[in-house]
Amino acid sequence: MPGQTLAVQMGAARNVALARALEVPGAEVIVAVARPVAESDPPVAREKGEASLAHLTGRVGVLCRAIERIEPAPETAQLTLHALRRVRIGAIDEQHAFPTAAMSAADETDGEDFVARELAARVLAGVDELAEAGVTLDAAVVPVLRAASDAPARLADLAAAYLGFRVEDRDEVIQRLSVVERLRFVTSRVEKEVARAQVAADVARNARTRVERHQREFFLRQQLRAIQSELGEGDPAERDADELAQRISDAQLPELVLREAKREAERLRALSAASTEHQMLRTYLDWVLAMPWTRTSGASHIELPHVESSLDERHWGLREAKERILEHLAVCELRGGEPSGPILCFVGPPGTGKTSLGEVIAQAMGRPFERFSVGGMRDEAEIRGHRRTYVGAMPGRIAQSLKRAGVRDPVLMVDEIDKMSTGLSPTGDPTAAMLEVLDPAHNHTFADHYLNLPLDLSGVLFLCTANNLFDIPGPLRDRLEVIRIAGYTAEEKVEIAWRYSLPKLFQQHGITDHDLQFTDEVLALLGSRYAREAGLRNFERHLASLMRKRARRKAAGELGAWVMDTARLEELLGPPPHAAPDADIDPAIGTVTGLAWTSEGGELMTIEALLIPGRGQLMVTGQLGDVMRESVDAALSYVRSRARDIGIADSEFVQSDLHVHFPAGAVPKDGPSAGVAVTLAIASAFSRRPVRRDIAVTGEVTLRGRILQVGGAKEKVLAAYRGGLREVLLPSLNATQDLRDLPAEVLRRVVFRGVGTMDEVLARALLPSADEHAVVVDDDASIVREGLGVLERD
Repeated sequence: MPGQTLAVQMGAARNVALARALEVPGAEVIVAVARPVAESDPPVAREKGEASLAHLTGRVGVLCRAIERIEPAPETAQLTLHALRRVRIGAIDEQHAFPTAAMSAADETDGEDFVARELAARVLAGVDELAEAGVTLDAAVVPVLRAASDAPARLADLAAAYLGFRVEDRDEVIQRLSVVERLRFVTSRVEKEVARAQVAADVARNARTRVERHQREFFLRQQLRAIQSELGEGDPAERDADELAQRISDAQLPELVLREAKREAERLRALSAASTEHQMLRTYLDWVLAMPWTRTSGASHIELPHVESSLDERHWGLREAKERILEHLAVCELRGGEPSGPILCFVGPPGTGKTSLGEVIAQAMGRPFERFSVGGMRDEAEIRGHRRTYVGAMPGRIAQSLKRAGVRDPVLMVDEIDKMSTGLSPTGDPTAAMLEVLDPAHNHTFADHYLNLPLDLSGVLFLCTANNLFDIPGPLRDRLEVIRIAGYTAEEKVEIAWRYSLPKLFQQHGITDHDLQFTDEVLALLGSRYAREAGLRNFERHLASLMRKRARRKAAGELGAWVMDTARLEELLGPPPHAAPDADIDPAIGTVTGLAWTSEGGELMTIEALLIPGRGQLMVTGQLGDVMRESVDAALSYVRSRARDIGIADSEFVQSDLHVHFPAGAVPKDGPSAGVAVTLAIASAFSRRPVRRDIAVTGEVTLRGRILQVGGAKEKVLAAYRGGLREVLLPSLNATQDLRDLPAEVLRRVVFRGVGTMDEVLARALLPSADEHAVVVDDDASIVREGLGVLERD
């Protein structure tokens, strides 16, 4: 450092040649720092082991005057140098035995004087604190530094020289030509050294205290061991620690886990069995040893025909879901059993067999199956685990499931992923934690906070279930491949009852098919008028109710068979809660049958519009969201714009109030798919023309009458079919894209009409008014309409 005199020993060939070529005393040299030779350097530099001057850490060096030269040993030299000042290093010539360089003056900038003095005062204060903390300093250092307090630039250089700075830090001081910046750097290093010295002093003080305490405990333990030895008893704590160490050695843990387990076991051995930390550490080690770090199920080969037959044995229909499952497993088979690609997510109404699909897949693959529900989960620690410092800490649900499975490659089903709590909360966002779990690119190093060790989840076959895809956050949904399960028709429910439900329920209730006999007609009636929902839970619940009644009579001694028919079904279960499919298809003014999608599946939705004498006001009732209310406003605007074509007088809009009602007011309704139905109802009310009730409509309408594509078309079509409707008007894109996976009987019995504009809907769904007697023939639909009557033509 400038102002310092130092003896420098040199062994590099070029430095030795330079030292021998100098005329000492009086010769001048430049001292600079270069980085060490690296693997990326040219071969010549690596062979010589010498860094080129091109590797200088900076272009500022120190000009020194050689005072004395000695050669203490062959091939070495020692120069005593007195540092003069900083210089800039220019062009370098390395063609000779030693390098030479052009140099120029390095102009230093002083900066603001009061800032420099403030920093210099902090440096001196730090030196005093180092002395108080017990750091050994030369007796002359403090006076020398205080003498330079009026020269901040010199103070910075002297502090770097005499306070034990590393070479890298000294070089950093040399490179800074701004005195203020140089002082800031020196101040930060001095204060950091003060903090380190204070910590070291505290550690030394605490260490002395602990050593004294441990020595006392050591003598007491030695006395206790001596007493136990005299009594012929071993130390239970030592015996337990030895057993734990043996378990760790036999567990075949990965290297990182083994190293951590051994370290914690040694800590446990040094702790008293009565301490709280002892129990915490022991529980932690039990968890580490229980985790399947390397254990696998051994089922690396996936027999796809066996999986396919197992799916067909347990589930009827679901062709699309089965095909996608088999494709996913085929890729796993070709990759040696490792899952690949997005996570499969089964989306559909309750009771459609989503969870049981996972059980069948695991059974067919020969892997353990674990399931946990995340519905209502609010705490991120439920996924990632708690920190060990917390009271009652435990691993997350993922680690717990792996422990129960006992292998690192189970089939793990995450149920109700759409019902996880989202958004910021004091306990974190669990959906954000699931991103790492379900991302195949990152879950091989999943970090559980409790274990604090990387868990490899790449071998786990994850499956998810959800009722509503749109409730899953976007980033999480992006990692899932959605397989929709729309629900079952009445015919499929009958087939499922014969194949799966009845044998299972007969066994559960202790009766046989000789005690209770069904027919296809009764099962179809049960599925269409008692349990019209998309799933099977209510259907099986009604079957179980019938079996309980028969079991009670049989237990009372009644023999013989109950043959179920319509009359007996109504006697045992009461009147059907759902009307017959053809009970409400008479045309009506202002009443339209729409289709809605819910998390329970598709539903029929009646929309009513009524004109009342008034002043052109609009009333909308029903529990509606903003989207539905906007659909009503848009529908009214469209009808007003087409009033003349529909046959509506302009005076109707100012002399009448319009009331649009969505029945079942307690049921929330919101979504962009009721525009067609609302427009049709308003047009019918204003034109006094009835609407066909034997068709169902869905779609959203623009102000210009274009019909837009909507979601959930498959579920809506199945709802129309279960409701007995045999004609459905769909947006054109839905009619071409969403109907290929429908059951064959639905495609055979339901007529689908793709419509692109509202004019097509009005022409097909609106009938002539009561005072019109003209006969309208629609050859495409094969329907003859006269007045309000509807006649089907063969």
